[in-house]
Amino acid sequence: MREKLVLIGNGMAGIRTIEEVLKNDPDRFDIIVFGEEPHPNYNRIMLSSVLQGDASVDDIVLNSYEWYAENQITLHTGDAVKKVDTKKQVVYSEKGIVQSYDKLIMATGSNPFMLPLPGADKEGVIAFRNIKDCETMIETSKNYKKAVVIGGGLLGLEAARGLLNLNMEVDVIHIADFLMERQLDEPASNMLKEELEAQGMRFHLKKNTEQIIGRDRVEEVRFTDGSSLKTDLVVMAVGIKPNIELGKKSGLKTERAILVNDYMQTSAENVYAVGECAEHRGIAYGLVAPLYEQGKVLAAHLCSADAASEPGYKGSIVYTQLKVSGVDVFSAGVFQDNEKTKAIRVHDEFEGIYKKVVVQDNKVVGAVLFGDTGDSPRLLNMMRSGEDISQMSKVAILPSESSSDSKVSPVVAMADGETICGCNGVSKGEICTAITDLGLQSVEQVKQCTNAGRSCGGCKPLVADLLELTTGEEVGNVKEPMCGCTEYTHEEVVAEIRELGLSHPREVMNVLGWESDEGCSKCRPAINYYLQMVDPIKNADDPSSRFVNERVHANINHNGTFTVVPRMYGGVTNADQLRKIADVADKYSVPLLKVTGGQRIDLFGVEKEDLPKVWSDLGMRSGSAYAKALRTVKTCVGEQFCRFGTQDSIGLGIELEKKFEYINTPHKVKMAVSACPRNCAESGIKDFGVVGVEGAWELYVGGNGGVDLRGGDLFCKVKTKEEIIVTISAFLQYYREHARYLERTSHFVERVGLDHMKQVVLEDVEGRNALIERLEIALSTGKDPWKEIVENEEKQKEYQKTHVTMS
Repeated sequence: MREKLVLIGNGMAGIRTIEEVLKNDPDRFDIIVFGEEPHPNYNRIMLSSVLQGDASVDDIVLNSYEWYAENQITLHTGDAVKKVDTKKQVVYSEKGIVQSYDKLIMATGSNPFMLPLPGADKEGVIAFRNIKDCETMIETSKNYKKAVVIGGGLLGLEAARGLLNLNMEVDVIHIADFLMERQLDEPASNMLKEELEAQGMRFHLKKNTEQIIGRDRVEEVRFTDGSSLKTDLVVMAVGIKPNIELGKKSGLKTERAILVNDYMQTSAENVYAVGECAEHRGIAYGLVAPLYEQGKVLAAHLCSADAASEPGYKGSIVYTQLKVSGVDVFSAGVFQDNEKTKAIRVHDEFEGIYKKVVVQDNKVVGAVLFGDTGDSPRLLNMMRSGEDISQMSKVAILPSESSSDSKVSPVVAMADGETICGCNGVSKGEICTAITDLGLQSVEQVKQCTNAGRSCGGCKPLVADLLELTTGEEVGNVKEPMCGCTEYTHEEVVAEIRELGLSHPREVMNVLGWESDEGCSKCRPAINYYLQMVDPIKNADDPSSRFVNERVHANINHNGTFTVVPRMYGGVTNADQLRKIADVADKYSVPLLKVTGGQRIDLFGVEKEDLPKVWSDLGMRSGSAYAKALRTVKTCVGEQFCRFGTQDSIGLGIELEKKFEYINTPHKVKMAVSACPRNCAESGIKDFGVVGVEGAWELYVGGNGGVDLRGGDLFCKVKTKEEIIVTISAFLQYYREHARYLERTSHFVERVGLDHMKQVVLEDVEGRNALIERLEIALSTGKDPWKEIVENEEKQKEYQKTHVTMS
């Protein structure tokens, strides 16, 4: 009979421990996981990449819901454990689950530290710790422009860079004399400050915040020196504290965190702790590499037949890399000088490079690198091994300082045992062996097979160098597979679907030799889209291959309820529609109605089982606010009422929306029509934007008003609305056929080039007509999903389930 292993905490440390347990002995435990957040396990240290627009939330998911299912792990998301009875060996959750255990792992992580300032409870004062914080900042940037970040450390600077990317004005407040004083010495910090100021950040050092002022929402930050700053948002990034409340309530011994021994055992029998909530030999680590090292030791201990003989955890060397675009910073170990240390220094003010290697007793004990961090793996390995450097030259310690003009990758000189990925403890030898034995050809494949680059991603350039070194191929020329389930690229999958006449996602996966029978959250929706795009008449939709929003045809909220958004063509409504919406809101106790930026009305908080009844009572068409399809066509008032409008923007907007609604696209598509260059409908940042000028229309393409802000490119100027529809039709179909799934038009246009798009859409008349013909076929299959469900009792049964798993 299998033992029950319960994990409290669905974060990086806990799930990495579970991964190691599965690797050591996959059949030993029945595994149950409780997570407070409503998400699967995600890469928290990549939140700054989401905020900076370099990744989406989906991109940072480490283990999808499918992974939990494949490994028979019971996952409870959005359900925190409130009590542990360590004598009866039972945990109790907030939602009423009572779960016994044989072994229990506490991995409750840490909480952001919020300064107890007067006014800190006002709206607009947040931390930067989870996806919700990220989303709050992104939403705030849509309506406000000024942000203050309190804390000039690692997290504060990453948050500040993200807010800059969101077009906010950012002031960073720091209490110390220089930035990142816990990781950098003063010269490196000054170089960092200079670089970030050039990017647009404003710094206020030696500032002590006294009060946050505002009526309900933050309006001003006041300092102890009497000065103040106006602001719309305050992000506190002043540190974290271990989340040990549950441990304390459960009777575990705690100091700064939950006390553990070398096997991560707590003071209670069969209860362990890993990660930021654990304190080992007086240290509570807050970086990912130590947490993974702890998880590995604990898994070996749990799975071993002779646990006492397993090597215990001895502590970790900590190091830091700043994840701000355009800035390379690395810091490790002892980086400040003292009477026992000497240092090797390289300071090139012309190139903006600073290197300092701190040596004690002929051993490297710390380092600071700015501007060129290529030597960081080499230095880390020297610190770990305690290598004697008394007979070594400076070039041997800092290989990048070679006098040769040609830049040789540091991986060339590294021994096989040296670590490439410090977060996950993956050595050069392991990666080279995987590349050779498994025929790996891309960084993504190496990540999937070895875990290298799976956490902070700082080692990816070195992994790419190893690929080139081992295979002799330039990585940039090597194809990138669709996901870890296959070696086929997006383009190759589409080609095979066409060539072999494939018609179902499972058929595609079977015929093309997918490594996983079920695929994953990346490949299944993509295959489903490609099948319908290739043959919209023959190939049916597979709802099970869609994201939850699209399966349910409504936007899921963080509490498991849904948002309904009825379609209002061109943003136009009437008294009858408004009356129906109001009646439905009353009847189903809809807690919030909100006008969207796309000129629609959101009905928030609808229970899943009420959705078909809500749709039926509304009697309006689906607004596709959840779909990879045309969302809205925003319009200005236009010539009908505006004294500046030269064109009928409302009429054209309605016509475009009716024409293209329910057409599946690689990603969401938004349009807008403005009647004059004043551009009140924000046509310049839509996938397709139309702007009326005197006697003509300008058509813009590839705009994006989201996180990755991009102004649309002027594509052409036409006289009639018929020409607009023809142009959009051809462009849309080319995008449907050639974009990769989840690629916005903004990225697509940049990838294939605006000139290329003009050639295929505007200059090649025959090709354009063929594109339009294929689009018309696809449009002929479009259906209102709400109506289909309202009229089909069998489909309505699917909405009787009370629990929805988010994906």
